[in-house]
Amino acid sequence: MITVLIADDQDLIRKGLRMLLEAEPDLAVAGEAGDGSQALAQDRRLDPDVILMDVRMPGLDGIQATAQLAQGGSRAKVLMLTTFNLDEYVYHAMKAGASGFLLKDATREQLTGAIRAVCAGETLLAPAITRRLIEDFCRGPAPGTQSGTSAGGLSEREREVVRLIAAGLSNAEIAASLYLSEATIKSHITRILARLGLRDRVQIAVFAYENGIVRPGHGHG
Repeated sequence: MITVLIADDQDLIRKGLRMLLEAEPDLAVAGEAGDGSQALAQDRRLDPDVILMDVRMPGLDGIQATAQLAQGGSRAKVLMLTTFNLDEYVYHAMKAGASGFLLKDATREQLTGAIRAVCAGETLLAPAITRRLIEDFCRGPAPGTQSGTSAGGLSEREREVVRLIAAGLSNAEIAASLYLSEATIKSHITRILARLGLRDRVQIAVFAYENGIVRPGHGHG
């Protein structure tokens, strides 16, 4: 059973999401939060697997809450929810440690699929909108770009894996593309995360754009 915490300042949205999720046999709503501070408190109390986090909330917003969860060592995967498909905060959300994001008009299948995917450790990068947002916010100097972590420490094979992750490919697709086993790809990703000090695939993708491994508007191939 996957436990989910719903963090949104609109009661109607929370209730709608709760009804939707509780209709699924493998999902359970652990609790609700009306702002970022409540989300932090509920995370400590309930230890959910996944947090659906609204970007814009009063007081502590979703981005700040996500950053604090990551810094505090929370094991919960954060899925950001936003009304805007070009929300300026999405880039910051991914930098803060979110495992992905969804638009609030996502279908039931997209929402439940995303929750299952991030819970399994497969950060959702496949939807074209995710790539477009990463590209939009990494076009030119990205806000708050850190130059301290260099791509120079990566091997050529690791750079290739990073490039394909940024293009939105799954482990299986990367393995097929590079004629390697899926287990080998997983090993590469584990080493890349450790070497670069990153949290997940979303941050690898952001890193790829920031360091010129992938250029905006250029997918794989």
